[in-house]
Amino acid sequence: MELVLYMKNLDCPNCAEKIRAETERIPFVKKADMNFMAKKLSLTAADESGEAVLREVRRITASMEPDVEVMLLDNPASMPSANEDDSSDVKIMAVRIAVSAAVFIAGLIFRDSSRALWIFLAAYFIIGLDVLITAGKNILRGRPFDECFLMAVASLGAFFIGEYPEGVAVMILYQLGETLQGCAVRRSRKSVSALMDIRPDIASVKRGDGVEQVPPETVETGEIIVVKAGEKIPLDGVIVSGNTTADTSALTGESVPARLAEGDEVMSGCVNLSGLIEVKVTKPFGESTVTKILELVENASAKKARTEQFITRFARWYTPCVVIAALLLAVVPTVLKGYDQRFIYGALSFLVVSCPCALVISVPLSFFGGIGGASAKGILIKGGVTMEQLADCGTVVFDKTGTLTDGTFDITEIIPVNRSESELLGLAAIAEQASNHPAALAVMRRFGGTPADAEITEFAGRGVKAVCGGRTILAGNKKLMEENGIAGVPDVESAGTVIFVAENGSYAGAIVISDKIKEDAAKTVSELKKAGIRTVMLTGDRQTAADVTAKKLGLDEWHAELLPDGKVKAVETIIEKNSRKKKKNKTIFIGDGINDAPVLMRADAGVAMGGIGSDAAIEAADAVIMTDEPSKLIEAVRISKKTKAIAVQNIAFSLAVKAAVLVLSALGLATMWAAVFADVGVCLIAVANALRAKN
Repeated sequence: MELVLYMKNLDCPNCAEKIRAETERIPFVKKADMNFMAKKLSLTAADESGEAVLREVRRITASMEPDVEVMLLDNPASMPSANEDDSSDVKIMAVRIAVSAAVFIAGLIFRDSSRALWIFLAAYFIIGLDVLITAGKNILRGRPFDECFLMAVASLGAFFIGEYPEGVAVMILYQLGETLQGCAVRRSRKSVSALMDIRPDIASVKRGDGVEQVPPETVETGEIIVVKAGEKIPLDGVIVSGNTTADTSALTGESVPARLAEGDEVMSGCVNLSGLIEVKVTKPFGESTVTKILELVENASAKKARTEQFITRFARWYTPCVVIAALLLAVVPTVLKGYDQRFIYGALSFLVVSCPCALVISVPLSFFGGIGGASAKGILIKGGVTMEQLADCGTVVFDKTGTLTDGTFDITEIIPVNRSESELLGLAAIAEQASNHPAALAVMRRFGGTPADAEITEFAGRGVKAVCGGRTILAGNKKLMEENGIAGVPDVESAGTVIFVAENGSYAGAIVISDKIKEDAAKTVSELKKAGIRTVMLTGDRQTAADVTAKKLGLDEWHAELLPDGKVKAVETIIEKNSRKKKKNKTIFIGDGINDAPVLMRADAGVAMGGIGSDAAIEAADAVIMTDEPSKLIEAVRISKKTKAIAVQNIAFSLAVKAAVLVLSALGLATMWAAVFADVGVCLIAVANALRAKN
């Protein structure tokens, strides 16, 4: 069975990981995933064990974080916002920090007086009493080595050896750092939780002779909903009455409103800007676009990147090892050389540096910020692991139809001989007016008028002949031209169907009908190649059509006439080739159709095109581009590369500073002020750097 628990007031990333690890040790639990940014713990447990598991999780959580409330979510889609109103707590802490700092300054002024100790103690207890109490409770519960314990020992130790200012400063800066870190986490949460604003609260449904306002979850497919100007569209459907413009920016990142009319599909989460419309519901709320987007974003940070997994494992061993090193630093020199305050001071500095906060929070925050920044641009990335795959991309494999091309047939080229393009199009329209062939329909759409009546004869598999006003017009393939003795017909290489036209026995020109290449497809391929990324196209289309499209776009490699299993084999071959290379070279596949689902799942990372495309493709994909623009892939790769770079910067900076201060402390060359910077200062710098990923 699957359980989803909401952890209200959970703000400590280190504690969140400890709760997850302890939960996974429960006998009934098979797997536990903690989404710290969404405050959500997802469990896979044995059947009939729900109540027992819930009791045990609450016991574990209470022992680690007494202020955290564990709530069972019957419906994960209705999860409360991760942004509780804690402004009063922040204000209280700000007052405590300010008062403690003022008393601390007074202590510095009267440092040489007999009252100095009492002034510093007053400043210390104003800011640190709750830390001491929490540390004491955790020791009684058998859970030492948490942040509160380390800070309590380090600061009290400073008082013990007479370094009163350092003892107070450690606690003030620790509390300041925790407060600023909490504000940064909440700010990042809000950047993504703002998406919750796209979830509609009510739907106006036509029932009987009136309109009822009901929760969207209760509306059934086939019912008619009314959406007024300024309201969010609550459910996916088709407009049956009215026309309007819709703001789709929350879903697609596009700032230009979309024009919608009767017969057009609409997505839930968009805002109706102008006219009143009536929409026939085509999907229940649980399967609607807005619900899928929210689920994707909420669950994204649960899929940890390799970098995050490394930090989790590293933090598990880092703190105990540094604490043991601090103990040895205090005891061994004392035994060998006798008591010296420098040894104790160095050990206390070790304790301050041993908190892994900078790593534990800044790395996940980087990936979460990147995911939030991408979602604001209409790119939904399903986790940090996908972000790393995109960042390490070496080959992009494109599906052709619907990805690089529009997927609709149209006239792409008119090649007249001794006449204008409009005259050649008019001749073709006279001949093709009675045909339902896609090529004929494309000709009639472009012509846009009503051609003259003609006597039309069809030749199966070759084309048509039309007699009109004393003129004989032929329109068809090259074979039809040869059968009628038409001279001068050239070879036209094309990605689509070629209609050759002749008038009164003379060649008049050719019209090319093809699946039009998307406007930004060439730019996408060009930008990827500039970035050193190899481009490949797979298609079930004819080899000739594939050759022309690939050459126009400048692709590195292409394969045509493939069935879905052939595409999978082609991707597997590419992945195998890339795996032999020393550099990181992940294979990304981007497609839109239902037959692309197997390939999306087989690639290192699959990207689904179009938010209203195939549900199967979107489910199978690791990332979803909400528009039909392949150029968004460039942005997805760029965001992923920058996000990973920020995470690596945080790791390198944090470890380098901590290592340097640890070495200097061991040699007696670093003060506790340096240790405070290595903990609180580094954490704040790393968190500030992580927030850049959001932009």
